[in-house]
Amino acid sequence: MAGQNLKGIARINAAFYNSVKGFRATWQHEEAFRQEALLCLLGIPAGLWMGQTGVEKALLVGSLLLVLIVELLNSGIEVVVDRISYERHELSGRAKDIGSAAVLTSLLLATVVWALVLLPHYL
Repeated sequence: MAGQNLKGIARINAAFYNSVKGFRATWQHEEAFRQEALLCLLGIPAGLWMGQTGVEKALLVGSLLLVLIVELLNSGIEVVVDRISYERHELSGRAKDIGSAAVLTSLLLATVVWALVLLPHYL
């Protein structure tokens, strides 16, 4: 594992490199991540344009970025579960379902934030 005994800038560089590898792997193997990234690609500029204050812009953009964060964590859980075994097991299924529920919750949160921020301005 790169960066195991590194310190200072070398550790930060190794951590950054590993993070980029994680983004690439998720992009390559996870359709949901690609869809949510497209949502962010369209939604972040829209949020920056439609938000009228810094707080509104932060809420609109942050709620979308949270979806990506939760999807990354969910994908990590799924990879670990699959690494352990492809056999059907109640706990493996439960872990994947809970991760999926977290992603759904983050999408619902983003929807509520966008509605609460934008509806008063556009109704």
